[in-house]
Amino acid sequence: MRGVTLVEMIVVVALTVVVAGSLLSMITTFYRSNAFVFEAVSSVDSARRGLATALHNIREASYADDGAYPIESAATSSVTFYSDIDTDGGAERVRIYLLSGTLYRTVVNAAGNPPSYTGQPISTSTIAAYVRNSTSTPLFTYYDSSGAPLATTSPDIAAIASVRTTIMVDLNPNRLPNILTLTGAATLRNLRNQ
Repeated sequence: MRGVTLVEMIVVVALTVVVAGSLLSMITTFYRSNAFVFEAVSSVDSARRGLATALHNIREASYADDGAYPIESAATSSVTFYSDIDTDGGAERVRIYLLSGTLYRTVVNAAGNPPSYTGQPISTSTIAAYVRNSTSTPLFTYYDSSGAPLATTSPDIAAIASVRTTIMVDLNPNRLPNILTLTGAATLRNLRNQ
């Protein structure tokens, strides 16, 4: 029986080191070159989940605890409405708005007797970052019960039956891939029969 010589062992170890080094270099290069894609996918997925939550909140808009109409204000880059988002039986005042490329959601609980929504927000959360909507692409578009679009500036609050949201996400405007557009719509369920 013949053993392995020292030269053979050095050759095997050297080949193993070269192969492992090459593999590590390829993996590092892959992650460096695709880091932007991974970040973009993560950003878009976060925006998608945030949009789904926001649309669910809008869909469940209802009369406020103080009797106010379900939608308080509506604009192309913000909407304020009342909805029981934490399922505690009371409607919270929810504002979704775009500020410096980030889409936020603030929530205010009613307090006092009679109830009032004058307190500070109990929570502020980010729905989507890297939002690049231009003035020609409104974030929110409002429709009446027949599906006709309402005026983009100062829509008739009482006529709003559904809300369409378009979010354009771009992690870095100077790099590809281009802007990714997420859209969704919500019909105000609690107002359908009115």
